[in-house]
Amino acid sequence: MKTPDADVARFRAILGRKLGLQIDEDRTASVAELLRSRAPADQVDAYLARLETANSAAEVRSLAQDLTVGETYFFRHLEQFRALREVALPARVQAQKSRRALRILSAGCASGDEAYSIAIVLREQLPDPGSWDIDLWGIDVNPAMIEKAVRGRYSAWSLRETPVETRHRYFCVDGRDFCLEDAVRTTVSFEERNLVEDAPSFWQPEAFDIVFCRNVIMYFTPEVRSAVIARLARSLCAGGFLFLGHAETLRGISQAFHLCHTHGTFYYRRRDALQEPVVPSHAIGPKLGPNQEHASPGLLLGDGASWVEVIQNASERIARMAEESRRLSGPPDPTPAAPTVDRTEVDLEPTVELLRQERFLEAMSLLHALPTASRLDPEAQLLRAVLLTNAGQLAEAEQVCRQVLAADDLNAGAHYLMALCREHGGDRVAAAEHARIATYLDAGFAMPHLQLGLLARRAGDVERARDELSRAISLLGHEDPSRILLFGGGFTREALIDLCRSELRACRGRA
Repeated sequence: MKTPDADVARFRAILGRKLGLQIDEDRTASVAELLRSRAPADQVDAYLARLETANSAAEVRSLAQDLTVGETYFFRHLEQFRALREVALPARVQAQKSRRALRILSAGCASGDEAYSIAIVLREQLPDPGSWDIDLWGIDVNPAMIEKAVRGRYSAWSLRETPVETRHRYFCVDGRDFCLEDAVRTTVSFEERNLVEDAPSFWQPEAFDIVFCRNVIMYFTPEVRSAVIARLARSLCAGGFLFLGHAETLRGISQAFHLCHTHGTFYYRRRDALQEPVVPSHAIGPKLGPNQEHASPGLLLGDGASWVEVIQNASERIARMAEESRRLSGPPDPTPAAPTVDRTEVDLEPTVELLRQERFLEAMSLLHALPTASRLDPEAQLLRAVLLTNAGQLAEAEQVCRQVLAADDLNAGAHYLMALCREHGGDRVAAAEHARIATYLDAGFAMPHLQLGLLARRAGDVERARDELSRAISLLGHEDPSRILLFGGGFTREALIDLCRSELRACRGRA
């Protein structure tokens, strides 16, 4: 006999297939309660069997109302609407000026607040809107939300970020509600649609100029997330814009887009030529155990010292140690022979092991010995940039990072190394920009937060320095040893945490 836990697991799997939802373990109790509300204990098997069939659309629609998040409001994250107004819309108007047609999609539109916000921006910014053929769509899997969107009636809470003049211009008050004027309301077409389901007639190639899909894919399973992004990529024009939620990135999902950062926000632009989605590795080399992190020298920054200078000092220390070892011990052991490498799968573990032993020259020789195709592998290139950085050759490291980012501008590690290189080059603005991109692409990456904290302290921004250094300490406690090895500048987890703490004490002294 099956256990109730097995029924809940089966229910979760069905929800993943039908709605794309990733139901985490901490929501098991609520999912179990939902299942109990749908079928008595003696009918659960029959209910789940029906739900698995192709004729379960009505029940899936009903479940969507209970499971999807409908929280939204007008002009949520104003910085993205500024980017829409000042970057995306002018670019697409210029691209489509001969056709005078724009196609814009709000996917996962909930109660329509986002779609109508876009409509207002279009109305205010588009030159001579009456002469343009504009299709603005709002789609959502929740039928109750679509019904609310069509009505166009909202509470004051939904307008909490809406400028007062915009309220007066586009809404009228009806009791406690704000009703959107018909001239705006009728410009948006709403439709109930499940993003998990492919519909070729709707998702036509290069059908849309701009897509907002914010705070949607974060709830999907990895497989559905990749499929939905691939569908959006195919349906966007070359050069079209994709806006995601602030906690969502395409790192490890798709290389069909360029990452953009303006107006204090991130968004994506579709490449001219689509590429197949790929999933790069999140770490280079072997996983290291907690006792395998290499020993650290003392770490102390004086006023005005930069993180790049600390890494350079460590490189010089390593070079002195290596020279002393050669003097006392005679000729070094021969460089390990390059392993036989499959061009389709590069084995970088021997090189990473040499890095762990701080044998930079031998590690670099091993990389150079790889076949040409393997040497140009993005992970091999990134590892080469790491070795160059640790050896103090930051100009060469920057050149390699630029090559990596030209192929994949969603590589968080390459952005972090670029931040170090730019700081070394005296361009602190670009250094901070690359570090911020690295933190966006990988929220768990500690090192760019450390660099941002040090940059902020040097700039006299004590509050930001405190925030970034505190965040770095929190993340360093859980950072993967392999990543500390690669990006920690030769220092241990404990030394890096001590550095952050000493910098925080210095910040308190300046407050």
